Amino acid sequence: MNKRWKRRPEGSTWGDFGPDDQLGRVNLITPEKVRQGMAEVREGKSFCLSLPLEYPGGNLLNPRRFPPQLFATGRGDRANMLMKLSAYDVRHNDVMCDDLALLWLQYSTQWDSFAHAGQMFDADGDGVPVPCFYNGFRGGSDVPEAIDRGGEPRPDRFVQPGAKALGIQNFAKHGMQGRGVLVNLFDDVGTQRDWVGYDRLMRLMQAQGASVEQGDMLCLYTGFGDTILSMQGQPDRQRLENSNAVIDGRDPKLLNWLTDSGVAAVIADNYAVEGLPAKDGDPAGHAALPLHEHCLFKLGVPLGEIWYLSELAAYLKQHKRTRFLLTAPPLRLTGAVGSPVSPIATV
Repeated sequence: MNKRWKRRPEGSTWGDFGPDDQLGRVNLITPEKVRQGMAEVREGKSFCLSLPLEYPGGNLLNPRRFPPQLFATGRGDRANMLMKLSAYDVRHNDVMCDDLALLWLQYSTQWDSFAHAGQMFDADGDGVPVPCFYNGFRGGSDVPEAIDRGGEPRPDRFVQPGAKALGIQNFAKHGMQGRGVLVNLFDDVGTQRDWVGYDRLMRLMQAQGASVEQGDMLCLYTGFGDTILSMQGQPDRQRLENSNAVIDGRDPKLLNWLTDSGVAAVIADNYAVEGLPAKDGDPAGHAALPLHEHCLFKLGVPLGEIWYLSELAAYLKQHKRTRFLLTAPPLRLTGAVGSPVSPIATV
């Protein structure tokens, strides 16, 4: 029993790391785990694991998310771009540029925080489901509703007052650095859309000599990042929806394995790690995103989406390796429910 909940979801880690914990299995990314990651560095060679933030382009992957927009800041009534400071003082020779960005925080390479996906759940044991998030934090109070400014639709119409719990800043402050383990799904699946469940994943991990231990960050290479880049910012819906491997979030054996493995994060280069729409679930009621429910809501395992893993995967395959040092802090943006990330793998 906890001060926020009387019952927790079956198979969850609620309360395991303390009654007020907001890190979940990120707690397992310990100093020892960082040292294990550093022990994988042999050449000092680094790989950027982020797509350009303006990719995939357009809004076909998600109609509510758009590419970033750049603006110049203002200096009085002038744009602060190629600004000659001699206009203000003839003694100055400087030419200045200064800009700002409007970012959809989960448009491209990203982390999901635990405030990103919750469930209607009877945490009080009174038969009434209420909006809940990891460790029993509540929708409406801990994760407040947005404020509608009204008027015509525009990017800033709905003000997000900031999650009071489970915001992305918790991961940034802890430090998302440790040992990464990559499993290559692309070599088996190729460019077609196909589902990967427990049996297939275990077979591939065994063939590649890949294993995960408690606190590792699991990376799944599907090749979807290359599919996105090949469309050069002009994505095609048919290819987006029918390319590369996706995880079967309805596979109970896979979900149980994620629980038992102790992984601290699950990362993929595809849109949502799991296939969307998911396979049919319990007709009496089920999560639309079962892997999100299992990882973000129950276990406290962050999800990384739309990463770029192709070059790292090629290097690891060539050198018959699967492990590396992964450094991937999100923005320390208080109250945000997701964040862009520019991860680095070092081998």
